[in-house]
Amino acid sequence: MGAAVVASAVMLAATPQTDAPRVTILSPAEGEYAIGPTPLRARIESSASPQSVTFFADGRQICVVTRSPYECDWDAGSVVKEHQIRVVAVFAGSARVVQNARTKGLDYVESVDVDVVQVTATVSDGKRYVRGLPKSTFHVFEDGKEQPISHFESENVPLDLLVALDISASMTPAIAKLKQAATTFLEAIPQRDKVTLLAFNDSIFTLARGATDPVERVKAIDRLAPWGATTLYDVIIRGVDLLGRQSGRKAMIVFTDGEDEGSRAPLEEVVRRLEASDVTLYLIGQGRGTEMERLKKIMVQLAQPTGGRALFTEKIDDLRAAFGELLDELANQYLLGYAPPDNRHLDVLHHLKVEVDGHRTVRARQTYRVAPAVKP
Repeated sequence: MGAAVVASAVMLAATPQTDAPRVTILSPAEGEYAIGPTPLRARIESSASPQSVTFFADGRQICVVTRSPYECDWDAGSVVKEHQIRVVAVFAGSARVVQNARTKGLDYVESVDVDVVQVTATVSDGKRYVRGLPKSTFHVFEDGKEQPISHFESENVPLDLLVALDISASMTPAIAKLKQAATTFLEAIPQRDKVTLLAFNDSIFTLARGATDPVERVKAIDRLAPWGATTLYDVIIRGVDLLGRQSGRKAMIVFTDGEDEGSRAPLEEVVRRLEASDVTLYLIGQGRGTEMERLKKIMVQLAQPTGGRALFTEKIDDLRAAFGELLDELANQYLLGYAPPDNRHLDVLHHLKVEVDGHRTVRARQTYRVAPAVKP
């Protein structure tokens, strides 16, 4: 998201000028494009906390938030068009502050360029990850034909990371240690990387969105309480939507201790959504999840084609080591990009292969499916 631009803020009740509350719409900001799942987020600057913060989009009330963080989920739809965002903060004594912002639509001279295939690659020599390789060492093949690499990053590649934690009822005995392991992991992620944190059971809860501050990343962890079933498929699709199709390195880590229960989306839809994204998926199965052969096969089936992998920990005490292993891998990756030879044929599955000179082991995205273009 770009920098927020403050639109007209209107004080609807008399408040001393020196202590006037201030509302800033952070997402979506004035003049930005909005498409698909988009967080509504505002910052409140005031000596006293508001009693409520209400978000509106195009005149329709989306949510009412009574405590920080002041944010909620909103779907901007599948077409890039102009939207009016409105935030109303109510303070003691019925004082209200109103803030407005307008997103941008596409006109006939504008377009969204998504015509690049991104591939995240992890290279090892069998013992450790290999860093510092030049672009000339890499070779990318689409459907058996080598493609010229147009984009290459190898050092300190920024990461947009989404972490989803299973808090279903079966996690009750292990929830305290899950919180400890997740907190240690989130605190260790470099501040240059953006972290979105979800919790899921029957529902999906957004705990943090695009956070770079370690404190913001972990403050919601302590409030987690286990209950309900496991909507594993739905949370993966939500994660793909939240990470979006913007350029850059994107990864998702999903922790679960059981099979899917009650997702609206079938397994086939999850596979297709992953094929149409460039998200690297990592799945961690824990406890009883390691004893379910069907679940283990599904986890490998989902993660492996994205260039990620499935890990299994029999004991919750092993989770810290699993998180640490993924943290090491995420710190040692390359980002490659190339223009596809033909993107006119939609809904066609293409096969990818990445090779590196020197007989090294490479793990990378194996397929991609061309997603429909956005039309104004």
